[in-house]
Order: sequence, then C-alpha cells, then structure tokens
Amino acid sequence: MKKLVFLLLAALPSFGQECNCEESFNWAKKTFEENDAGFRYAVDKKGEAAYNAHNRSFLEKVKTINTTAGCAEAIYDWMKFFRNGHISVNIIEDNTGQDAEPAQEIPGHADWEKYDITEQQLNKYLSKIKKTSVEGIWKTGPYTIGIVKNGNGYTGFIIEGGNSGWQKNQVKIQFNAVSDNKYAGTYYLKNYSEYKFESAKLIGFNTMQISAFTLTRVNPDKKDSKNTINYLELLNAQGPMVQQYSENTLVLRIPSFAYENKRSIDSVINANHDKIIKTRNLVIDIRNNGGGSDNSYAQIIPYLYTNPIRIIGLEMLSTPLNNQRMEEFLKYPDISSEKKKAIKENLKTLNDNLGKFVNLNDQKVYVQTLDTVYNYPKNVAILINRANGSTSEQFSLAAKQSTKTKLFGTTTMGVLDISNMHFVTSPCGKIEMGYCLSKSYRIPEMAIDDKGIQPDYYLDDTIPDEDWVEYAEQTFSAK
Repeated sequence: MKKLVFLLLAALPSFGQECNCEESFNWAKKTFEENDAGFRYAVDKKGEAAYNAHNRSFLEKVKTINTTAGCAEAIYDWMKFFRNGHISVNIIEDNTGQDAEPAQEIPGHADWEKYDITEQQLNKYLSKIKKTSVEGIWKTGPYTIGIVKNGNGYTGFIIEGGNSGWQKNQVKIQFNAVSDNKYAGTYYLKNYSEYKFESAKLIGFNTMQISAFTLTRVNPDKKDSKNTINYLELLNAQGPMVQQYSENTLVLRIPSFAYENKRSIDSVINANHDKIIKTRNLVIDIRNNGGGSDNSYAQIIPYLYTNPIRIIGLEMLSTPLNNQRMEEFLKYPDISSEKKKAIKENLKTLNDNLGKFVNLNDQKVYVQTLDTVYNYPKNVAILINRANGSTSEQFSLAAKQSTKTKLFGTTTMGVLDISNMHFVTSPCGKIEMGYCLSKSYRIPEMAIDDKGIQPDYYLDDTIPDEDWVEYAEQTFSAK
C-alpha cells in the first residue's frame, strides 16, 4: 500500500530503517533533471539563477532531515519549482511488519478542551435561530457534534463519540468564516491530531463539506431545495450516472475519467442514448474530476460534435529510464499481437533517438471528424471547476470547439501540458517519485499548465454549486 505524502503526512507510519535524505534527494534531483519532459521548459522560463538558488536551499535543508516522511515531503516541495501538478512523491510502506512500530492505543485526552453546555441548553439555543447557519447538531461517522457560534468563530463539540474514545463536550472542530459560505479552521481526527482545512462550505441547509469529511445536519430540521437534493446526488455519485433534471435537461455526471471507469461510462451512455438524442439540453458535470484516460470520454464526443475537432499532439522525451515504461507495456498479458507490434515499433523509434523529444504520431495536430451531427441535444454545458485537471482539461479543450457547447464554472487546475506520468523507486527502496514523459505542442503559444482553462460563463461564489445546472438551463432557455 502507498500513501501520498503531500496529502496524508499525518497518517504516515515511522520506519525503523530510514533513508539517507541527502542521498535520496540527490537521486531524485538527478533523475528528474535527466528524464522529466518539463524540466528544461521550467528552468528556461524561470531562469538558471532561480533554479540554482532553489537547489542550494534544499541541499542544505535535506542534510538535517532524518525521517523518510520528512525527506519525501522535502523532495515534493523541491519538485513544485517546475509545476503544480503531474508530480508526486509516495512512501512505499513496509508490509512485512518488521520495521513498523506496534499499534498504540489512542489516549482519552481527559484534559482536552471542552465546551460546557447541556444538550437541553443547546436545543433551546438552536430553536431561536431564524436564518440559515452552520450552527446546529451534525452527524459524521461515529460522531454527533454540536456547532455553535463562539466569539468571532465557531466551535464544534462532541455530543456522542460512539466507540471512538472521544468524550462528551470535547472540542472536535474550530473554524472561522473567511467569506460568504466559506470556512477555514481545524478538525481534530480520531487520534486527536490536527487536520487543517481552508474551504469548508454549507451545501443547502443539511450538508457541510469539510474537505474529505461530510457532516449531515440533525437539528434544526428543514428540507433542502430540489436543486440541493439533485446536486448532492451528483456530488456523491461513485460512478457515472444520468439524472433527469427537467423535461428539457439531462445531466451526465462523470466523477472520474480513470481508464478503469471507461466501461461503466460507455455503459451509462449506451443505456441513455435514446433519451440523450431526444432531449434539448445536456449538462455534463465533470466538477472535481481530476483526469484519467482520454479513451474514457471517447463515446461522449459524438453527442456534442458539430464540426471537426483539432487535437494538439505531444512529443515524448526518449531516455533509457523513460523507455522502460514502453517495455513494461509488452508484458501485459491481454495485449493483442497488433498492439504489441505497434509498441515495438514505437520503442525502436524512441531508442534510436535517445536524449531527444520524439513525435510517435508523425503529426503535430490530429483532426477528429465524425459522420453524424445529432439535432439533439441542441445545447451542451460542461460544468468545470478548480479541481479539474489533466484528461478533464483535455476533454474541455475538445468539447469547447463544438458550436453547441459552452463551459460553465471556474478556471480549471492547469495541469495538462506536461503529462504521461512515470513512477520510479529510489535506491533505498522506500520513496517512489512520479514525473512526466511528454510535452504538448501547445507550449508556449497556448500553455494550460499553471493557468487553467477559463469558462465561457464564469459562475462566481454568489451562485451556489447546487444552482449551476439551473444556471446553465436558464442560459440556454434565453437563447
């Protein structure tokens, strides 16, 4: 099992045998410099002096780090000089049990800060609240939590802790409002460690989203709007789905374009084909879709297609280490003889051009042309936000070339130009680094990385997420 250190540092185990951080850093630096397709592009853009200064500070820093987790975090921070996405550093856990420390019981923290109020007093207080607020009684996992305004901020405390070890009235969460319906603060995990969050928000009346945690309101009791109920169904979908939003509008929800989801995406589309081509508006909701495989959206394109779509190609950086990925493809058990032949030809081309960028398709631009243009849907909306990256951005670039398609939402993440990740393990065997093999021909005239794709219709924070589908439908109705 592997865990992303830049997301889950608090949950990482300690290792009895740690890596030498200076050696691991030097390995990561050399590997990245020699093999990452975006290395030279970033250095040329920011300058050699800036890169040398960046290196000096980290070369000093890693000399003082004596844990694998700390070293992995430092390597990841070093990599952020080049770009914000399509980089990773993972810790490879030792599952033999020889190095891991024995599990420890979570202490009860009897001296933990408490918020003193009885349940009767809380319910009386809540009964007087007239407007929508985060104050109330909430459930998440084994916890029942009371949240009340406390000075300039809010305090959440345990009403019932289940079998977690948390005691009644202990403070579980503290946060402040940073803007309209946006909150930042600290949620205390099961082991009482801190989990910082910056963009929690209230969805409708009965749901509060705190990063990975969802709180459901118990009291006060009030029904959510139809828009909120529909939105939560889309948000919580574990796979692709179609929602009949109204007589004139269908919503196709795609939470991920991961290659393993292609079959289910195609299945949902095929099952709803007749409905899609008879409905005026199609809203494709890809919010929070971090990417995956371009093949996963192939069957969506025909429903929005109106004219030839230009797809900008890429070039691969050929090095002995990078070409190993192509060699691994040949070992797949279910690969056809035709594909195996194509891979061998590509591998030969790469190996004949070591140290160079290679275009394996012999063209910079591919033009996709289809024979059929459907009358319906007449309008297609793609819902995008800051959490869209990689393949979901590639899909947006293709989709927006259609005359019937508009992008609604906010600017995307901007992690597309440098792509095709490859993962390698450090000499000490405990750190895995991910870097990229390819560079888009969009660079530099139409670079997406660190910029993102802008929507045709910007939906600012005065338009709640649950109202985005309605906004798109009303926009099309006004045409």
